Amino acid sequence: MEKVCVLGAGSWGITLAALLARNGKQVALWGRVEDGVELLAKTRESSQFLPGVIIPAQVEPTADLGAAMDGARLIVLSIPSQALREVLIRAKKHLPPDTYLVNTAKGLEISTGMRLSQLVEDILGGQVRERFAVLSGPSHAEEVAREIPTAVSVAANCNNTAFLVQDFFMSPSFRVYTNPDIIGVELGGALKNIIALATGIAYGLGYGDNTMAALMTRGLAEIIRMGVVLGGDHRTFSGLSGMGDLVVTCGSHHSRNRQAGELIGQGLSLEETLQKVGMVVEGVHTCRVVHKIASDMGIEMPITQACYQVLYENREPREMVLTLMKRQKKHEIEEIV
Repeated sequence: MEKVCVLGAGSWGITLAALLARNGKQVALWGRVEDGVELLAKTRESSQFLPGVIIPAQVEPTADLGAAMDGARLIVLSIPSQALREVLIRAKKHLPPDTYLVNTAKGLEISTGMRLSQLVEDILGGQVRERFAVLSGPSHAEEVAREIPTAVSVAANCNNTAFLVQDFFMSPSFRVYTNPDIIGVELGGALKNIIALATGIAYGLGYGDNTMAALMTRGLAEIIRMGVVLGGDHRTFSGLSGMGDLVVTCGSHHSRNRQAGELIGQGLSLEETLQKVGMVVEGVHTCRVVHKIASDMGIEMPITQACYQVLYENREPREMVLTLMKRQKKHEIEEIV
């Protein structure tokens, strides 16, 4: 039985560990003691993240990083984006030779602006490039864990790596498509969180479906605009890791970014919002990075700019909606360069 190691015992890490176990893999699920991994090993259930979901016997939760990684054919990175560098530095000495890696987190590193594939290569070296993949798409853990039909994308520089990861994860309830565009898949998964925050803010203000549709559509235009400039294929953003993830993150009650936006729209501060959500809200971090990149490169991203001003410059959300609505007239269809 092939061994898989999942690094990160949050909701997504637990969910993917269970999925891989149901696919016949022996899974080591690594997490920190302070995050409850030892309790998870005893109870076989995460009452914090996935109440009612019992993890299979083939999943072994552990706080021992070296033991978890030892002999793994595939290592799944399910670490929040801002903690990934720290974990990879610790994990590097335990990395088995010729193992494959797949990252499932979505975001950009604040301190460097790196995409997460760039971060992985920065720590582990260029030799991992051909054995590295990204798994992304519209996939809330709460639904995947309960085997609700889901479709995602896996992107890799090497076709054989993409096919291997596809084979590991494919199941009757989890369909995986391959895509050669790592840049586009990563940016789609990261940038949609900002638009979900904006959509949540609009709902928190009492606006409705018309506003959500406008934000999602024009938000997708922003995602494509930046994505293409940074090297992504414009077609990717119409796929699962682009439009698909945007739809589910903006529209679902499971979305932390949408939840956080609603609380901010209702008048809570950013600090109060993050405390109430109680889990990582990637869009809050991504907004800072993307705002800087857009400013430095002259990329027009008005929704992102409005979000940044609400989150970090204490601007009133309703005022920023009015600012967006009163922008200079323009044509809807843009040239994609």
